[in-house]
Amino acid sequence: PADTVRRLKQDKADPDEIAKEVAKLLDMKAQLGADEGKQKFVLKTPKGTRDFGPKEMAIRERAFKAIISCFKRHGAEVIDTPVFELKETLTGKYGEDSKLIYDLKDQGGELLSLRYDLTVPFARYLAMNKITNMKRYHVAKVYRRDNPATTRGRYREFYQCDFDIAGQFDPMIPDAECLKIVHEILSDLQLGDFVIKVNDRRILDGMFAVCGVPDSKFRTICSSVDKLDKVPWEEVRSEMVGEKGLSPEAADRIGDYVQLHGGLDLIERLLQDPKLSQNKLAKEGLGDMKLLFEYLTLFGITGKISFDLSLARGLDYYTGVIFEAVLLQQENEHVEEPVSVGSVAGGGRYDGLVGMFDPKGRKVPCVGVSIGIERIFSILEQRLEASEEKIRTTETQVLVASAQKKLLEERLKLISQLWDAGIKAEMLYKKNPKLLNQLQYCEDTGIPLVAIVGEQELKDGVVKLRIVATREEVNVPRESLVEEIRIRTSQC
Repeated sequence: PADTVRRLKQDKADPDEIAKEVAKLLDMKAQLGADEGKQKFVLKTPKGTRDFGPKEMAIRERAFKAIISCFKRHGAEVIDTPVFELKETLTGKYGEDSKLIYDLKDQGGELLSLRYDLTVPFARYLAMNKITNMKRYHVAKVYRRDNPATTRGRYREFYQCDFDIAGQFDPMIPDAECLKIVHEILSDLQLGDFVIKVNDRRILDGMFAVCGVPDSKFRTICSSVDKLDKVPWEEVRSEMVGEKGLSPEAADRIGDYVQLHGGLDLIERLLQDPKLSQNKLAKEGLGDMKLLFEYLTLFGITGKISFDLSLARGLDYYTGVIFEAVLLQQENEHVEEPVSVGSVAGGGRYDGLVGMFDPKGRKVPCVGVSIGIERIFSILEQRLEASEEKIRTTETQVLVASAQKKLLEERLKLISQLWDAGIKAEMLYKKNPKLLNQLQYCEDTGIPLVAIVGEQELKDGVVKLRIVATREEVNVPRESLVEEIRIRTSQC
């Protein structure tokens, strides 16, 4: 712009012309500035979240149904809690993971955070309502400011499906039931081979003590051990010694233990271990672990259970048994790369958490399990894609159709009767749809039956019921139609 003005001055141009040119240039500049301020609006979901279309939701609902029916089979009640809690409710309950809590801006005098899991809200609920005995399930969304890996089902907003038993009971009976539930759900969902790793926080703490870990380093060393399923021992050892200041001798002694896994035989061997058997905590934990394995034997599921000394589970609130279910591999010929999704369920005993919320510190012992539905879902989704199975996104049982024109009123009367009788029915939103188009709609959406009204059928007081798969047609008396649809769809 300055060059243009200079040139105009040199050419001794008319002052009016100069003013005009300057005005033009200023106008151009203003327009450019306006464009700069208008950033392009990007349509996307926030990082670590996703939308679920009808197809994905149909798969999800199948999984939820299997999980919830298992929880109900075991006699659980259902509860719900707010999606956000007071910040102080969540603070100090998750150890090193606390940095992943989403804090909300203060909007009205209360510091709030989005819930990180469903266990702490459950403990708060028990303490607040002075409940000492409850078996509950809770299926809801939780939030973690984590680095998402969406291909592996790791999100910042995701569902958890929790089952917990609260109350003072004889040792290991509720704990064994939680493991049985994990076994039932993973078997029912047919996700391929899996193993449920089991350990006890007391065995871990006793092991740390006899290996020479200072009390103050228990939790931080615990979180290092927890990485053993993802990284080799050498890396974990160098983190303990290099970053966390543990002596190399103590780290090596831990290494001798954490690489052990097995069943009852290993428990018996450790009960005889000269060092561990001298530690009160470890001895208690091993005694309970032996009892747990006896109950799991009675449930017939020990084939899938592994007592694994490397299992640590990072959360601070566990006090006893801890467990984690891991998928071993994907049995899927269609996918060249096996989908490694790691842990699909986890849980344990947390006897002190409710007491943290109780003004008098009254303890309510609890044990629970959380099913990682997102990871399970990503496997089911990939498997269905590979198998190219057609997924129905509606549950419509019958399409009400007409064979001739001017039968909209009759279709509306009939569909209303079906809806009132609890039948899932649809019709096309056209006055005079072609019969071929109506039949094609059933083929496309997987609707199994068509109820056809025509002039002749109206005279005879019947409805022509067409079975889409076989193209067979039968005349059904109007009053028997509901029953006939129920019988035929129960066989589908």
